[in-house]
Amino acid sequence: MKPAIPQPLLFVDGYNIIGACPELSRLRDGEGLAIARNQLVEALTNYSAYQGFRTRIVFDAYNQKHPKLQESVTDDVLIHYTEFGQTADTCIERWCADLQRDVRFFNLRLIVATSDQAHRHTVTGYGAEWMSAHRLALDMQAALEQGRQNHRSQDRRQSKRRHTVLKPAVQDRLRALRAQLEQQPNPGG
Repeated sequence: MKPAIPQPLLFVDGYNIIGACPELSRLRDGEGLAIARNQLVEALTNYSAYQGFRTRIVFDAYNQKHPKLQESVTDDVLIHYTEFGQTADTCIERWCADLQRDVRFFNLRLIVATSDQAHRHTVTGYGAEWMSAHRLALDMQAALEQGRQNHRSQDRRQSKRRHTVLKPAVQDRLRALRAQLEQQPNPGG
């Protein structure tokens, strides 16, 4: 039996992506950081489900005096707020290094989404793939559009099914009966 290929693991430097994506930056500047963060999390949750990724979205708590925190969005999407004094970069780099050294995860595909070039070189040194904020934004938009198309297509198929609930053989039999009735003279008319 062939071993199952583990789901790819996507690490996202949340504030870096917000700062690098014009739409999220405008949202952050106009409506606030929390709104931009929520929009990013929602988009990544949909994207991750579409791609079949497990995703860890990391937000800096570098200048905050709060303890680290982890929130589960879905079974496959977690939000991680770093502890005081730790950046998202160092958190993601540590995870990549730990996973690279653990023999259980040799076949695990790691992807890191950030536009920070120094961070890019470090994580690729640990064997992770790099994805720019721009590429991630394009991929999320493409996944959203594909999901919309699939939904419209599914709606059309379901609409057709509602009109054709009967099995094809039954439909054929009813057509034949209707044809017979149309050929008989109408006694009341």
